[in-house]
Amino acid sequence: MKIAILSKGSANYTTRRLKEVAKARGHEVKIINYAKCYVAIEKDKPVIRYKGGSLDHFDAIIPRIAQSYTKYGTAIVRQFESQGSYTTATSLAINRSRDKLRAYQVLAKAGVAIPKTVFARETANFEDVVSLAGGTPLIIKVARGTHGNGVVLAETPKAAKAVMQAFYVEGVNFLVQEFIKESAGEDIRALVVGSRVVASIKRQSLDDDFRSNTHQGGVGTAIKLTDEETKTAVKAAKAMGLPICGVDMMRSNRGVLVLEVNSSASLKTPEQITKRDLATKTIEYIEINAKRNNKKDKIGA
Repeated sequence: MKIAILSKGSANYTTRRLKEVAKARGHEVKIINYAKCYVAIEKDKPVIRYKGGSLDHFDAIIPRIAQSYTKYGTAIVRQFESQGSYTTATSLAINRSRDKLRAYQVLAKAGVAIPKTVFARETANFEDVVSLAGGTPLIIKVARGTHGNGVVLAETPKAAKAVMQAFYVEGVNFLVQEFIKESAGEDIRALVVGSRVVASIKRQSLDDDFRSNTHQGGVGTAIKLTDEETKTAVKAAKAMGLPICGVDMMRSNRGVLVLEVNSSASLKTPEQITKRDLATKTIEYIEINAKRNNKKDKIGA
């Protein structure tokens, strides 16, 4: 099988592990810097150009699209989709997961529990926004962000108003979200492959930072999920249309709440902490589903 990993860094841990495992299992693997791809659009001729030549058909692609390249990266993914390649994350699902508001709307509609959230941009009704989010302290975050960046904890109504006014002046869409005190600085990352959670870790900040991201200096430990947490992670992944993803959750007094579904979740921390071969589980899933996709295409032809 021919597999393309769409990644800007061949030295990236996840990219490297996926390539190693796929090659060891007998597949032909190519790492493609999607930012350097360009497409020729013509009737019935979806062509992707890379380094001066046209890319051959790939049976499967693994998109590892960076947050800052979402728009361009998903356009390239769409072109691969039009060529009939199986993808572990569709362009639609990636875009949906990167738009925090859209993601929460999709999750809420699917019956997945999320923190109380208010979306705003230009409003003078700051007090009402704060009230709808459950009062202070609360979290204010830009609608598009990653690794804990663009996230602020406002501990008083005055502080919340000041932050919202600053976003308003800059013309930034923002989300105001309830602060879950009982899980401050702590969350859970569940790796989902297909309809199963294959690894789960608890991430904890090392200081008073309310963010638990390992990118922000937090540490991770292996954790066993409850039945509710496992079902919630799988349900969230299914709702977002992401069979392979990372689901970030938080334990609250009213049950588990989903914070985010990551379409390009890293394998590094979960593999190193749980000692599980998550790259192999990922490639095994691709083998089964790419075959089904190619068989379906042949029947359709």
